[in-house]
Amino acid sequence: MSFFLPYQLRWIQDESRLKLLEKSRQIGMSWATAYARVRRQAATDARLDAWVASRDENQARLFLDDCRKFARVLDRAARATGAQVLPEPNRANTQSLLFANGTRLHSLSSNPDAQAGKRGTRVLDEFALHPDPHRLYAIAYPGITWGGQLEILSTHRGAQNYFNQLVLEARHGGNPKNFSLHRVTLQDALDQGFLPKLQAKLPEEDPRRGMDNAAYFDFIRASCADHETFLQEYMCVPADETTAFLPWDLIAACEYAEGEYMPFNLATENSKPIRELFLGVDIGRVHDLTVCWLLERVSGVHFTREVLALSNQPFARQEELLWERLALPGLRRACLDSTGLGRQLAERAQERFGAARVEAVNFTAPVKEDLAYGLRQLFEKRALRIPAQKEIRADLRAIKKTATSAGNLRFAADRGPGGHADRFWALALAAHAARHFTGPARYENSARLGVERKPRALAY
Repeated sequence: MSFFLPYQLRWIQDESRLKLLEKSRQIGMSWATAYARVRRQAATDARLDAWVASRDENQARLFLDDCRKFARVLDRAARATGAQVLPEPNRANTQSLLFANGTRLHSLSSNPDAQAGKRGTRVLDEFALHPDPHRLYAIAYPGITWGGQLEILSTHRGAQNYFNQLVLEARHGGNPKNFSLHRVTLQDALDQGFLPKLQAKLPEEDPRRGMDNAAYFDFIRASCADHETFLQEYMCVPADETTAFLPWDLIAACEYAEGEYMPFNLATENSKPIRELFLGVDIGRVHDLTVCWLLERVSGVHFTREVLALSNQPFARQEELLWERLALPGLRRACLDSTGLGRQLAERAQERFGAARVEAVNFTAPVKEDLAYGLRQLFEKRALRIPAQKEIRADLRAIKKTATSAGNLRFAADRGPGGHADRFWALALAAHAARHFTGPARYENSARLGVERKPRALAY
């Protein structure tokens, strides 16, 4: 058992009926859970199946792949003693793993309803990242009435997430559900020997091979999008929801599942049927990013097709890339930030493509309030799909809503190494373009026609 680190061993050896683990990212806990599950499932007296659900079906299958690898190792060892773990022949199945005792380990959809009507152990991996953790728990728990364990493990996704509520209840609320609670931060993992295990798997040229614990800790902290992300992803500190305008739950519920996001391909776009595309552009130059966010509306749902982030690009290059997107045949409307540095670019875009196609948006306080609440409405309606990327999450979380001494709302973000919440405003502008689109926009090259176009801004 020395193959595993102390924090992994404590989880593996815990046979409690209800187990709850808050953990750092990428410290081998899902892997250790797979081993423990195979050991218990392979026992000769095991009689119930086990069911594994992760954030999406692909992640659940990856968990099952780890289980399959451990089962083969244990099977070879068992056969040396005349026993067996896997049946003969062992037919491959991507959805389940059959053991010699007749039980199975199943990979489940992340849909909570998939839990209904099934008896046996439940493993809910990355529980907080599920679209509706409360409902998932409510349907999964009755499945262990006749035996088995319920194992919940996850990183945090906000203080209001049901996962954090379970943790707080177990730690400070008298633990009425009787969970066996575990907690492993990045620092805990490093203190218990994680880094040498990681370094043994890295290629020779990887700079992390030469780091000690302190250097690796600083490396991970510096690589995160912001300090809040580091605390949540690696130190088991859920993000504060009291000031963030978009809660984690809303963001997570609108993220693409792994493998679903299909980035936009400009080279092939002109050959596709005409679509409903909407573009939002937040302009930056030195300290901030310029971000172009392209949405496609299909049956009322706004699918992200491209998030183009430009850093320290000259205006000529920014204009070239923007023109390519404004000329798309499927583009219905674009909203461009015309505040400060963006004014000239917005004016030139209107002159070339027309005010019916391009709207210049000046970021006054009332305008930012309208943009922010319009975007939040799409999140609340689950009418938006965004890539599951840490930079996007950080920008969406960075916007804080505060009130001035006069009682007016203010939407702002601290400037970080990744910009000034530029992706948030680009997405909000794209959502605004879609929300206020009233009819087909005809592309006219007005510069070629010699027609002067005046920019039109939001009026309040």
